[in-house]
Amino acid sequence: MGIELHEYQTTLSTRVSLSGIGVHSGKAVTIHFSPADADMGIVFSRIDAADASHEIRALVSEIGGTDLSTILGDPAGLHVATVEHLMATVFGLGIDNMSIEIDGPEVPVLDGSAQPFVDAFEQAGIRTLEAKRRYIRVIKPVRIESGASWAEFLPHSGTRFEVEIDFESAAIGRQIYAGNMGAETFKRDIARARTFGFMKDVERLWAAGYALGSSLENSVVIGDDDRVINMEGLRFADEFVRHKTLDAMGDLALAGARFIGCFRSYRGGHRLNAAALRRLLSDRSAFEIVETTRRERGRSAELIAVNAPVFVPWAL
Repeated sequence: MGIELHEYQTTLSTRVSLSGIGVHSGKAVTIHFSPADADMGIVFSRIDAADASHEIRALVSEIGGTDLSTILGDPAGLHVATVEHLMATVFGLGIDNMSIEIDGPEVPVLDGSAQPFVDAFEQAGIRTLEAKRRYIRVIKPVRIESGASWAEFLPHSGTRFEVEIDFESAAIGRQIYAGNMGAETFKRDIARARTFGFMKDVERLWAAGYALGSSLENSVVIGDDDRVINMEGLRFADEFVRHKTLDAMGDLALAGARFIGCFRSYRGGHRLNAAALRRLLSDRSAFEIVETTRRERGRSAELIAVNAPVFVPWAL
């Protein structure tokens, strides 16, 4: 089928923590990941805030900004920024429920990829809960366009990403990643791909309050001569499109449930990913909620449609 069908929800086995700096804020931050009950989803708590009890759910309805990163909450108030690499790991490893405590406004960038999150979650362990997992199955095409850029969801028997980028820079050019996505594929093909940027944009970003924590330790940087200036070079020949796929996974993880279908995009980004997800979830004729079931011992999992409650985690 091209999809890893898991009948039951998951969470972490034990608590694990990471520390680093925010790529845009440049501020030191520590983030703690803890097991959570079934049906809780992914929930952030800003433990440095005056109202530390306030929770921010990792849902598309909570997106407050998409400029250079995905921000959950109120950008002018209580928020958590740059959640995409973390959420891509949640999507890629198949983690349904997790409590996240963070003592700053931005998830640490670490090495600029999702690999440190993969390592941390695998160290903590992932355990299965007793509650059934639900999926969002795409049943008709949904498309959104913005200038020359576009994104769409199509029916597909698995969970598939087809991401294409097209940059004028000769260091990047036109690249395509296409593949069905499961945990092993994510770890092998996507997790290690780092964020990237152009040296010519640095001063402009700094002046706007962005990229204050960016460095060659956490970003692939393209110099004024249109070459990658990192001494170690690229981790993949097409690392740029793999990272764009990672970003798309992180943004689409905010559906609140994994999707069964194909996501395709051309020259996309956080704003377009979020808009495509909103377009899909706003059209109840475009998807159905399904669970897996094994009717007989030894048989492979089957998908069955279920009646979703009036309120569902991915409601807009």
